Amino acid sequence: MKRNYKMLMVIGALSLALLSFVPIEKAIRSFTNGKQDSDPEKDKMLLELLTFVIEKGHYNPAKIDDTFSKGVYKDYLNALDPSKRFFLQSDIDEFAKYETQIDDQIINKDLTFFDLTYNRLMKRMEESKEYYKLALAKPFDYKKNESINTDYEKLPFAKNTEELKERWRLQVKLSALSSLVEKQKLEEDLAKDKNKTLEEKLKDYRESQGENLTDEGEKKFIAEIEKKKNQAPKTYEQLEKETRESTLNSLNDNFNFIKDLDREDWFSIFLNAIASRFDPHTSYFGASEKEKFDMSISGKLEGIGARLQKKNDFTEITELISGGPAWRGKQLESGDIVLKVAQAGGEPVDVVGMRLDDVVKKIKGPKGTEVSLTVKKQDGTIKVIKIVRDEVEIEETYVKSSVVEKDGYKYGIIYLPKFYIDFEDQNSRDAGKDVALEVERLKKEGVQGIIMDVRDNGGGSLKTVVDIAGLFIDQGPIVQIKSAAGKKEVLYDKDPKIEWDGPLVVMINEFSASASEILAAAIQDYKRGVIIGSKQSYGKGTVQNVIDLNQFVRGSTYGDLGALKTTTQKFYRINGGSTQLEGVKSDIAIPDKYSYLKMGEKDIDNAMPWDKIDAADYKVWDKQNNFDLAIAKSRERMSNNAQMNLIDDNAKWLDERNKENVYSLNIDKFKAEQKALDDKNKKYKPIIDYKNAFVFKSLPYEIEQTNKDSVLKEKRDRWHESLSKDIYIEEAIHILNDLQTENSKGLTSKVKKEKLVKS
Repeated sequence: MKRNYKMLMVIGALSLALLSFVPIEKAIRSFTNGKQDSDPEKDKMLLELLTFVIEKGHYNPAKIDDTFSKGVYKDYLNALDPSKRFFLQSDIDEFAKYETQIDDQIINKDLTFFDLTYNRLMKRMEESKEYYKLALAKPFDYKKNESINTDYEKLPFAKNTEELKERWRLQVKLSALSSLVEKQKLEEDLAKDKNKTLEEKLKDYRESQGENLTDEGEKKFIAEIEKKKNQAPKTYEQLEKETRESTLNSLNDNFNFIKDLDREDWFSIFLNAIASRFDPHTSYFGASEKEKFDMSISGKLEGIGARLQKKNDFTEITELISGGPAWRGKQLESGDIVLKVAQAGGEPVDVVGMRLDDVVKKIKGPKGTEVSLTVKKQDGTIKVIKIVRDEVEIEETYVKSSVVEKDGYKYGIIYLPKFYIDFEDQNSRDAGKDVALEVERLKKEGVQGIIMDVRDNGGGSLKTVVDIAGLFIDQGPIVQIKSAAGKKEVLYDKDPKIEWDGPLVVMINEFSASASEILAAAIQDYKRGVIIGSKQSYGKGTVQNVIDLNQFVRGSTYGDLGALKTTTQKFYRINGGSTQLEGVKSDIAIPDKYSYLKMGEKDIDNAMPWDKIDAADYKVWDKQNNFDLAIAKSRERMSNNAQMNLIDDNAKWLDERNKENVYSLNIDKFKAEQKALDDKNKKYKPIIDYKNAFVFKSLPYEIEQTNKDSVLKEKRDRWHESLSKDIYIEEAIHILNDLQTENSKGLTSKVKKEKLVKS
């Protein structure tokens, strides 16, 4: 398959829908290591380069007109002040005259609007320091009946300074109140602990730590007990004062980031507001951001093993890296909102409103050190989660497989976290070769069905997805690609060999994106296997290319100009439909906790539209006679499954909770709300405690490895444990069983009889 592999390398690497998305709110680091005054001429050059490269290279560049200007205006102001705690309505009234002039200023390289907003923001931020200090100068009245609405999108800007001060007072009161309730609960727990013996306390500690228990941790725990043994309980007044002091310190720390930013940092936000109006995945990278992006593509991760994304004023956990410390701890989850970060032995720092880069810096740290995250769960409860930092091994981004038996049949499960490849080294591992190898190993074990699990797989290499889809079909088209010029290319599997022609199930969810969607779509269009999972996959059907802006300027004295990531192509299924927005719809839709939340491409403002092109020439698979019957049986099981109904009920409740933005600042009501959430959450505990009846095992070659490698053994044991609690895997196994033809069942019975005779 000869084609421009340099382009494919970029396309493949940037097919990571969830991993390559860069929110507008994210401030880009300065172009140089040291802080320096910005050069307006450099800003003008960047503005010109940005629009030139996008207009020439984007798949479908938007017209830079008044409509475009209004979009930039809205996105930019939201990026500068998402929680509306800085600008006054009078500022917005002054800015408003530029709402339809930004397009003209872009063309004329006029920085008037940016200069005005930047200077005003700096002024308002400096003033805001006094507002929160004033609010925290005296004790809060937590008996007073007042509340705060955190729906910032619908919140108007403050009419005057007094209203803005009140907004800050309510915000810091909420932060202090949540800390106070946490501290009171801790004091209550300490009081209860004083009645326990050391042995009872150690027993509780060991149970809470589980597999994370270490001798060093136990020694520290005992030392803490000794330290607190004669400690007098703290009074309400002491705790209240402590929470105000810690909130003040957190806000001071938060505002210190202003000193580390220069004008270029803020100009990068302006550039991204412009870039993102072309589509959500087009964005500007400063020099250091480009380096971080390259690291994320290579899979070299460190810290707690979690990916973060900014959502308005909040930092959200978007993904846990398999095998990482957060994943091993089993407490942090996708969708959790990080409220505070504390280093070992230090006070928690409030990170609400803090830049994503600064939040990441606080969470990252040397291997072996501890960090505590105060997070808000999807159900509204507040939890403090301690994690010991570690290296996140790249091995966990590679494919792995397991075997399981049902009714005497053996099935294989292949889990693929990403479609990885190293274009610089043809002899290195890649997902295509590794999946082919796992299929061969599973065949040797005599499996009679395979589950291909690409849940949470954000994409990756285009070449590898073509190779993997080709393992399950005769030669034929896998995906269609259309460029900005309208040229269509069809990527084929040209190998007539079928590596696996037996029953096949592909598992997807809302976070299966790009390359995962290509695989699922091809399998579905060929009617080669059953697609099960979320109602639909993520819905990213676009390709991005990273363009180094330095190549356009010879002899520049401005330093590194960074790079632009822009959308250059669109994917299409072989049936002609785009995966954009619609994603891949499951043959069997199974409810999950995110079913009713807005988490896909279709929920992103300014996403590119769905469309279709002519279908490719392909032949539907005709060797699976009971395909429709298996789907019908699964749907019937789902409708009668109490656990699935409970999951669906939980998803609806989470959606309702997600829409609630008003919090009481009365301590009694606040505690009552938290207790109600805890009580409601107990109803859904069976979801967490669920266990299926299957036993999952490693393949023989891996058992040999795990006997020599205790870390690998722990990882596989944890994976198998998670599979044993996975109701979706359970249903996939049932479907494989239903896909067995009468002939294969008869053959299996014959083989069993022969084995019995021989034995």
